[in-house]
Amino acid sequence: MKGMTVIVKTVAGWAKMLVFLFGVYIILFGHLTPGGGFAGGVILAASYVLLLLAFGRRFVEEDLPLALDSKLDCLGALAFALIAVWPLIWGGGFFVNFLLKHLPESALNLVSAGTIPLSNIAIGLKVGASLFLVIFLLSVFSDDHGTKTRATGRIADPKE
Repeated sequence: MKGMTVIVKTVAGWAKMLVFLFGVYIILFGHLTPGGGFAGGVILAASYVLLLLAFGRRFVEEDLPLALDSKLDCLGALAFALIAVWPLIWGGGFFVNFLLKHLPESALNLVSAGTIPLSNIAIGLKVGASLFLVIFLLSVFSDDHGTKTRATGRIADPKE
């Protein structure tokens, strides 16, 4: 899959950044508005799926290598586990909101929820990386083995 036309590639390049920033917004403000880590992670993955559809698999693999995506996936899982276990080290319970007592009391603020935004960031990173990895790996099997063309009805050679 080599990509689409120049118009689609140009619009996708601009829209990718807007979609990515919207995903970051949903993750960061998920404790104040509808959204959170899962929804924001899906939007982050959608921004790279847009590039995958417009530019093709090779371009996306150069922009976000599979090794880096796998590391981001593991980093999100590790961060979420550390946020859950950290209060146990200091004598609290599992997943206790330990930052809440150290923050100034201000409602509807970015830091007003303690560890919830940190959990949203970790889950957003995990979901975004995992979902993109699954979709990318599914795209590897799409055109590599030849496809039937409409004009001739024969199976096209992928090397053509």
